[in-house]
Amino acid sequence: MNRIEFLRSLGLITVSTAAGGTFLSSCAGKQSSETQADTTATAETAKPKELFFKISLAEWSLHKTLFEGKLTNLDFPAKAKNDFGISAVEYVNQFFKDKAKDQPYLADLKKRCDDNGVTSVLIMIDGEGGLGDTNKTKRNTAVENHKKWVDAAKFLGCHSIRVNAYGEGSREEVAKAATDGLRALSEFAKGSNINVIVENHGGYSSDGQWLSQVISNTQMQNCGTLPDFGNFCLVREKDTCKEEYDRYKGITEMMPFAKGVSAKAHEFDAQGNCIETDYTKMLPIVKSAGYTGYIGIEYEGSRLSEDEGIRATKALLERVGMMV
Repeated sequence: MNRIEFLRSLGLITVSTAAGGTFLSSCAGKQSSETQADTTATAETAKPKELFFKISLAEWSLHKTLFEGKLTNLDFPAKAKNDFGISAVEYVNQFFKDKAKDQPYLADLKKRCDDNGVTSVLIMIDGEGGLGDTNKTKRNTAVENHKKWVDAAKFLGCHSIRVNAYGEGSREEVAKAATDGLRALSEFAKGSNINVIVENHGGYSSDGQWLSQVISNTQMQNCGTLPDFGNFCLVREKDTCKEEYDRYKGITEMMPFAKGVSAKAHEFDAQGNCIETDYTKMLPIVKSAGYTGYIGIEYEGSRLSEDEGIRATKALLERVGMMV
């Protein structure tokens, strides 16, 4: 090989090396971009899925503790936050029955909520009369009895009061009376921006079709439902339910009017699933209705302590909620 051929040979090697360097650089860049894209996609997939709803705690979950005097209504918000990590509460008026007009008491309760970063969601009202009473005088009295709770709910920052559409008579008679009573109370509550919501709570109200029709007939936007995963007993004799409405059908019928949802639970199996209600079937019904509000934990079991039952229900809601 002469000198020129040798130099040409070196030139070719140099060019080839440069070209190869460019090629390798291009490949490395492409690989880097693909790796970055894959990493980004993996990061997106790894992001924890958010629940489509918010969790609140119904005070009835602690009714044994409250009735035993081991806890007071004033201490309830702090317990919800500190013991269970729940920042929203649903009161039961039985635990502060004489305090609806007690401004110092309500101010103290509100301050405790504020101090703990807890939101007051609603007040469940019992013992103030049936808004579906077929006796007009008694029904009107029930409406008047509930007004003070509307005012209390507004003061505490709640969005609703839960009432009962109870009444005695035929299916049609009670439906007509309940429509009238609920409309009257809702008209009053409208001025305070408070919803009047009815839970499936025994009798006709545990019939999803009946209740949804009553709510529709009020023609009030602030009148709605509080679908409870349980409470579908239509006929009860002593402690035994003789006739029960299909809970999945009932929740489906009530969800279009829902302004709250109650996650009832009694007992759990070894995998942490509620024995009475299939949450993997129930939560999709709630979600498909476009609901994104609070689902309140309402534990009523006996095998677990109240604290354990609340934690078990919360864990179930979170686990299944992530799957929906």
